[in-house]
Amino acid sequence: MDKVSRRSIVHETWGVDCSAWRLLTRPDLAVAEEAMAPGTTEKCHVHRRARQFFYVLSGTLGMEREEGDTVRLEPGEGLEMPPGMAHRAHNPGDRPVRFLVVSAPPTQGDREDLE
Repeated sequence: MDKVSRRSIVHETWGVDCSAWRLLTRPDLAVAEEAMAPGTTEKCHVHRRARQFFYVLSGTLGMEREEGDTVRLEPGEGLEMPPGMAHRAHNPGDRPVRFLVVSAPPTQGDREDLE
C-alpha cells in the first residue's frame, strides 16, 4: 500500500464549487475527502447498498435526512447514513466545509437521485 494525500491524487469537481479527492477505492470500501463552498447543496439521493459515514474536518455540514430533520455537524462530529435512507449534504455556513465520506461498499453505480 502506498501513502496517499490530496496532493498525490486527482482532484474532482461536482455540483457548483464542490470538490472530491478519492483517497481509497476498493471493491468493499471507499474513502473520500470532500469540500463544499458556503451555501452549496447536493441533490437529495439514496444508496440502496452503500452505508456511509460523514465526518467533518472543518466548517459546518448540514445533513438532511428522509425523516425531515437536518443534523448540523461541526468539526470532530460524524453521522452514519444507512443504506436506503434518502439524504442531502449542504453547507449552511459562511465558510467552506471539509469532510470525509466513508462508503461500504463504494457508491459507484449505487446512487439514485430523487429530484
